[in-house]
Amino acid sequence: MQASLFRWNRQLSCKFSLNGMMNLSADKARRLILDSQMLFDNCETSTGKHRTASIIEKLGYIQIDTISVVQRAHHHTLWTRYSGYHPDMLHQLQAVDRKIFEYWGHSASYLPMRDYRYYTYRMKNFRDPKDKWSKERLKKCGHLMDGILERIRKEGPLGSRDFKSNPETKRGQWWDWKPAKTALELLFWRGDLMVTRRDKFQRIYDLTERVLPDGTDTSMPQKDELGRFLVRRALRSQGIAAMNDIVKHIHAAGREIIERAAESLQEEEEVVSINVDGNHGYYALPDLLENVPSDSGNFRNVHILSPFDNLIIQRDRMRRFFNFDYALECYTPRAKRRYGYFVLPVLWGTEFIGRVDPRADRKKEVLTLHSLQFEKGFDEWEELLPVLAGKLADFAVFNNCGRIELKDVKPRKIITPLKRLLKNMELENADV
Repeated sequence: MQASLFRWNRQLSCKFSLNGMMNLSADKARRLILDSQMLFDNCETSTGKHRTASIIEKLGYIQIDTISVVQRAHHHTLWTRYSGYHPDMLHQLQAVDRKIFEYWGHSASYLPMRDYRYYTYRMKNFRDPKDKWSKERLKKCGHLMDGILERIRKEGPLGSRDFKSNPETKRGQWWDWKPAKTALELLFWRGDLMVTRRDKFQRIYDLTERVLPDGTDTSMPQKDELGRFLVRRALRSQGIAAMNDIVKHIHAAGREIIERAAESLQEEEEVVSINVDGNHGYYALPDLLENVPSDSGNFRNVHILSPFDNLIIQRDRMRRFFNFDYALECYTPRAKRRYGYFVLPVLWGTEFIGRVDPRADRKKEVLTLHSLQFEKGFDEWEELLPVLAGKLADFAVFNNCGRIELKDVKPRKIITPLKRLLKNMELENADV
């Protein structure tokens, strides 16, 4: 192992600490993270739904969220990595090709179908839940489950709207909407039902055996195999990670299972421990360390990220690697918000340089930027503004908008040149 570490040292111009552990600079760590997240220099050549599937496979999951101030998080996250993405691609992969499925990943997520068996461990735990929240719902609504399964078996795929109560029927029967919806969720968590498709974002459920493609491996992995899968999944997606980062990546097993697997993979030299600028406690895969991208100066792309993007969903990780303190403020009382209701981080190259608070009015086809604020000390306007204007124009089109309105921009000195650049892109802008 020591010889291979010295080989990485020559390639990366890294140093070793006194204990012989590799020391990676913070800049190289950021480049490796962004490359693993497909945000540095994405050389993927496939297109359409095939490229969309490859992104989900590489990242391990895409988080689903309901907020629709701009395009929902799952669409936004995919578009960030593939400008040719269209929401119908996700529908095709789920409902037609069966290349992805929905379940609990980091949260509610789209997951590669090939990974299905690694989620059966959690499904089994839902059959005899230990947490108070799940136990209460099972006690309250469990008696409805057999009836719901039988109805879906006979009638085919159904959504929660199909279980609304008859207006002439007393509330509290098994088809009462709220308990039935909870029972549907319980059946989904247990693996008896799967989401076969979404209609206007509403889940439509069917029997699992009718959704899973023929030949899908449904065998439950042993704990060690599951732990190894989760460690590899996290490191392949994150590039470099602390143990907490790995544990939080996909919630499919407890911390103890993941820690034991990481120890075994280290002993087998499939995972190595590294320092980042002298700070220990990080892990990486050797083959990723051999291919850290070169200087980021040639790849200073702008990305406007969803609050639920895989790169930033672990806020403490953002602070450690990017020195960027970010919070989603839509759940914060208006008077206490610093940056806006649905503020999105702006990434330029390997640095977070600002935040934008947008809202898409799809009927009027207007994307309003309620605020656009940059980090203190940033002043590379000549290089940034043309690239930023192009990204904002693309973001407007992605949100089915043909016009951008700028409200509050800080610093104010960039309003005029930014508006001029946007106008040249045939986008009208309201007065600030």
